[in-house]
Amino acid sequence: MRSSRMTALGAGAALILALGACAGEGAGSGGGDTDVDTDVDTDTDTDTDTDTDADAEDPGDLTAGVAMPTQTYERWINDANNVQEGLEEAGYNVDLQFANDDIPTQQQQLDTMIGNEVDVLIVASIDGTALTGQLQAAADAGIPVIAYDRLLTESPNVDFYVTFDNYSVGVAQANSILHGLGLVDDDLEPVDDAPEGPFNIELFAGSPDDNNAHFFFDGAMDTLEPYFDDGTLEVPSGQTDFGQVAIQRWEQETAQERMENLLTTHYSGDDELHAVLAPADPLSRGIITALRNDGWGPTIDEGMPVVSGQDAEIASVSLIDQGIQYSTIFKDTRLLADQAVAAAQAFLEGSEPEANDTETYDNGQIVVPSYLLDIEMVLQDNITEALVDTGYYTQEQVDSGQA
Repeated sequence: MRSSRMTALGAGAALILALGACAGEGAGSGGGDTDVDTDVDTDTDTDTDTDTDADAEDPGDLTAGVAMPTQTYERWINDANNVQEGLEEAGYNVDLQFANDDIPTQQQQLDTMIGNEVDVLIVASIDGTALTGQLQAAADAGIPVIAYDRLLTESPNVDFYVTFDNYSVGVAQANSILHGLGLVDDDLEPVDDAPEGPFNIELFAGSPDDNNAHFFFDGAMDTLEPYFDDGTLEVPSGQTDFGQVAIQRWEQETAQERMENLLTTHYSGDDELHAVLAPADPLSRGIITALRNDGWGPTIDEGMPVVSGQDAEIASVSLIDQGIQYSTIFKDTRLLADQAVAAAQAFLEGSEPEANDTETYDNGQIVVPSYLLDIEMVLQDNITEALVDTGYYTQEQVDSGQA
């Protein structure tokens, strides 16, 4: 078992971080917001002004095409189910397709939906740059397009975007690392008697073809930069650029392999690793597997580095509950699905969906009107409050690590 110089991990009080999706401010505004108000506003009102004519089409005559990237991530299955259920409850038909992380498959699926004359498209892309032909075809056919959580880029034919405050996700991930190292308190304020360090950290980022991955990384690096500058944090591998640390397709196995290589190259002998910035839970689990296989842990109290995450996947929530993974970022995809359904319904009723950000998301051709949702930091001590009490998981699921 590896030992750790890190003796002060900070108090583990219930800590929920809601970083604002405030109207007109958007993702880039989250970097300075560290207010940890546990009275999180979870207003799920998705009403839109949808004045319709008496001769509006019956919902049962309308179809929404829903294109999802993969079934290998738990969250995309949940997202798809939530969107489909919401649309069907509103009376619409749904054509739901998963592309299994294969770009040509997703292109073909969208071509088919457009050929079948669906009335609106909700698209969670594999590669946001790869669908310009399909987006043009949709525009030519008069089909509005909603980008779902991943921005569709390099095309003027994107009508709306529903997502979370992605920059703030990265801010929260970095803050969870600083909290785990004892450098900030439960209010995310610097600790006066914080351990001096230096602390060794390694960095991971998401897939380079996912626009969100860049927002996550930028938010995290902007937050960690002062600690790099003053020597509190160091990256022994020297790999700090996005291109060096990105994991194509968010693959767990690739993250595990990279972590294994880092450990072999930079952490042989008594070299310490105190933290790993991981942008998503599957990557976190791959990283933790590599660490365990190399003799680290088994828990944070017993030498496991502080590892961040995202998406509150049940397997990672269980690891957090056991003191193995330090944190995850909860993005309530039920609310995201609600916003996607509300946007689709607005378009189908001949109206415009409500945006709360019209400045941030430039896709290379246009600034896409967007609706941003808040996020929450989940640590061991607030799993019940954030995830069980809200009905996202049961305690039995947390205990077993299975949904």
